[in-house]
Amino acid sequence: MLESYTLEELLIHHEGLRLKPYLDSANKLTIGVGRNLADTGITEQEARYLLQNDVQRASRELDEKLPWWRELSETRRKVMISMVFNLGMTRLLDFHDMLSAAQEGDYSAAAKHMLDSRWAGQVGRRATELAYLMENG
Repeated sequence: MLESYTLEELLIHHEGLRLKPYLDSANKLTIGVGRNLADTGITEQEARYLLQNDVQRASRELDEKLPWWRELSETRRKVMISMVFNLGMTRLLDFHDMLSAAQEGDYSAAAKHMLDSRWAGQVGRRATELAYLMENG
């Protein structure tokens, strides 16, 4: 039976398939099918692939929870995706005043609410830049 395995199936059979990081038997941070993150890491191409998947996930979450976001300008949609990417959808939904202002088209107020948050203090320049884009985008 083993002889009928593809190479990928054989490696998964021996290494296992883990979708979250774990410490392997040599105490190395590992993910997937034995990918040693500590020594090998990932390539730029792999990082960009993961990024594309994360952007798609953030967009789907916004479509589900805040369908009006698609009516925003392209620049403001980028802001929304960046915030979901950074905060997660659940925490973004806590930005009630910012989201209401953005939905109503009051982008100056939305930017002000972004900057008047604990998040802005945590991420600094990122919040300043995103608020600028929200207001002027």
